[in-house]
Amino acid sequence: MDQYMFHVEKIRFHRSEENTLIISGCFFEDNPQKRRIEIYLDQQKLDFHTEIKDGVRVHQKYLTYGEDINEEVVCIVALPPDWSSCRKLRIFTVGSDRREQSAVISVASLRKQKGSLEYNIDSQRVDDGKVQIVGWAMGREPVEITIYAGKHKVESTTAFSNRRDVNEILVAGEPEVAAGFKTEFAKQQNQNVTVMFQSGEAKAIYRTTLGQIKKENRTLRHMVYKVAFYCQREGLGATLRRIRAKILGRKGGPSYTEWLRKHLVSKEELAAQRREEFEIAPLFSFVIPLYQTRKEYLKALMESIADQTYGNWEICFADGSGREGALQDIVESYQRQGLQIQYQLLEQNQGISENTNAAIQMASGDFIVLADHDDLLAPNALYECVKAINQDARIDVLYSDEDKVDMSGKKFFEPHFKSDYNIDLLCSVNYICHLFVIKRTIIEQVGMLRREFDGAQDHDFILRCGEAAAKIHHIPKVLYHWRCHMDSTAAQPESKLYAFEAGRKAVEEHYRRLGIPASAEHSSFYGMYRTKYHWEEQPLVSIIIPNKDHIEELKTCMDSIDRKSTYRNYEYVIVENNSIQEDTFAYYKELEQRENVTVAYYKESFNYSKINNFGSTFARGSYLLLLNNDTELINPEGLWEMLGYCMREDVGIVGAKLCYPDDTIQHAGVVLGFGGMAGHTFIGASRFDLGYMGRLICAQDYSAVTAACLMTPKAVYEAVGGLTESFEVAFNDIDYCLKVRQLGKLVVYNPYAELYHYESKSRGLEDTPEKIERFNTEVARLRERWQELFRKGDPYYNPNLTLDRSDFSLKV
Repeated sequence: MDQYMFHVEKIRFHRSEENTLIISGCFFEDNPQKRRIEIYLDQQKLDFHTEIKDGVRVHQKYLTYGEDINEEVVCIVALPPDWSSCRKLRIFTVGSDRREQSAVISVASLRKQKGSLEYNIDSQRVDDGKVQIVGWAMGREPVEITIYAGKHKVESTTAFSNRRDVNEILVAGEPEVAAGFKTEFAKQQNQNVTVMFQSGEAKAIYRTTLGQIKKENRTLRHMVYKVAFYCQREGLGATLRRIRAKILGRKGGPSYTEWLRKHLVSKEELAAQRREEFEIAPLFSFVIPLYQTRKEYLKALMESIADQTYGNWEICFADGSGREGALQDIVESYQRQGLQIQYQLLEQNQGISENTNAAIQMASGDFIVLADHDDLLAPNALYECVKAINQDARIDVLYSDEDKVDMSGKKFFEPHFKSDYNIDLLCSVNYICHLFVIKRTIIEQVGMLRREFDGAQDHDFILRCGEAAAKIHHIPKVLYHWRCHMDSTAAQPESKLYAFEAGRKAVEEHYRRLGIPASAEHSSFYGMYRTKYHWEEQPLVSIIIPNKDHIEELKTCMDSIDRKSTYRNYEYVIVENNSIQEDTFAYYKELEQRENVTVAYYKESFNYSKINNFGSTFARGSYLLLLNNDTELINPEGLWEMLGYCMREDVGIVGAKLCYPDDTIQHAGVVLGFGGMAGHTFIGASRFDLGYMGRLICAQDYSAVTAACLMTPKAVYEAVGGLTESFEVAFNDIDYCLKVRQLGKLVVYNPYAELYHYESKSRGLEDTPEKIERFNTEVARLRERWQELFRKGDPYYNPNLTLDRSDFSLKV
């Protein structure tokens, strides 16, 4: 896609003004303010005026294009009376030195469009001998809906309602319309049904088969629930792409080679960076321990540093190779070329930590840059660092994304696109690695590298720097290339088992310094760690479970905890909400005989937020576990795992790994922006997969987790006013998590708390006009309430990864 062009998103006719065309779209990059749009009908240049729509709604709408777009340009074009006799409509993008055709539309297609109406079918079902079809339809005049079974007209009733999502596309002067509809009619013997839409002279036809509808309701119920869930959490577009990928057996996203072609910094950009001057121009000191380094690798490293577009740097080499293997001759040849290099030949090899410390002691820079002796830097590495420092002088620590490069230095692979600073992920795995840049004053405060952690000395050092830093900044660009060979930890992990043990000790030391009673254990995979907490206190946990009938699901949920859980200090608060079956109330009477069960009777209509808030008033525990009735505990230590994190002072919420009955992932954390709003990560992956860079199996911080299983301190719950009650069904958990984060608390996903989630069936699908409008209202409310967060993007998800899928694929 040409980033210069105006991208045309939609063309339609004005609903009330004759011969008026509405063209909506956006500019992507490269100073859109310096470009304009020209529109021609054959050779005639047309007049038009524009409306600019902005805000989170626009940002979310265009996320699928993978660009940071905050403004939508809407052109209202007055067509001449004889427009229909012309041939083509052309749209041009015009800049100071360039004029390009952005789109061409045949007038014949416009003539057809003017005489048509738009509609969409959201759902259709057969229930108790009645057929119900729900959707929206919009034309220039009110829409009439007629039903035919075969050729015979069928008596039907249609109710229209407002649809916020439809009315949002209208421009000033266009009247709003009650576009949502629900049509009902009696089931017919003739299975072939035609829905006729008519608006003035415009007509549209939708055909369906009652037998198919009934079959889908009976045999594909679970699939329908999953599709409905994906639509709600990921958006319709992302859901359709997911289905297509599933059918075709493909994974989304481009290859890394394709991605690099698009994102490689151009020669022109590098030249512009070299000319740029900064108000803050710190000296960067590369500190690099050498040990029997291959000369071609050392040369490649120095040349990658020499090629930096920011020039205020020095290199500090501490060479532990011994006199026979000294690399002084190579270094001196580059010194003669004018490179600022400090070099010291060490008396003996003291190991990587002490050798690095010797290099640090030579450094005079404001910032220290750690690098390995055989790796490569991107030419814009220091430029991006100094640019960030000038934007925020509080930054003490910077790190970037990275990839691997083969032995030839030509093939780049396995990119690691990282989260912003994520302390719980860092305690699970050293995800930061390179490029790592530290302000000198931080090193003076925390000390240098420690030889007792050799092999994971950087992990220990990063943890200590993170504890002391006022501001840690992540640069979401690949600025470092890690040369991968067979002795590297990544290629042959068994070769460095000592390094993984050093990493485990580094994490334990981090907890000890913070006064947190925790230990670190090796996980099932090299270099990844599992934190175990050893709190003396065992507080009461109040498990709040909303319920309406479905006592078998409720029994399964409670029995799994009672039978399996190794944590025993808990109580249940069952919030009854308008059950109608006698067996349900009989079961409640049984439950009420137990000392640790309270049944609270909530008699208002369904509102998930109100129900949980009501239930919390009966809770005696200092920790609340919001839990769906259709869940089942898998691992006995699940409650312990959640409570361990939740008892930390800096944590406000803990979520679990939720799986479908077929052992695929239903929830493993939530990312803002997935599918346009917010969605679950790794949906459909195997419960036993590692996920992208191990993120499926590592405890880590996220922006949100699902309230299907969410633990939170009661004091935190009360501090933010519980769940926001205007979010009746959707996004109340996302909103709650964001409120808690606003307090400065972390939201943790713990993969070692595992439950099955059988999907809620008691409420049914969002398939009535009232439910659809309520859902759209809650979408808009979340968007408006947290628009700045949506605009910035999720800090725990890298902007180079797609928002169209939940598998952390590369963005197109």
